[in-house]
Amino acid sequence: MERKRRIVFNNEQVEATEIGFRTAGEHWNEYLTDDGSVLRLKLVVTGVLRIDGKFDDAGNPVYAVQSTNVVSVSAPDELRKREP
Repeated sequence: MERKRRIVFNNEQVEATEIGFRTAGEHWNEYLTDDGSVLRLKLVVTGVLRIDGKFDDAGNPVYAVQSTNVVSVSAPDELRKREP
């Protein structure tokens, strides 16, 4: 069952439809910093809304995606806080 709700999108109050989804894959992006740390980041989608009546230049519906970032740090020993 589709659930409608009003949201602010591009500074405009619009009607949106909550869309169910399932994960096809979530992959980590890894970054090597100059100080020797490895940063791993992953965007995790927590909700998908289709903006009613809005379409991109190719005619596709416009979606608003709710997400959170997950960050993991692996730092060299010399950068880690020393326990007393």
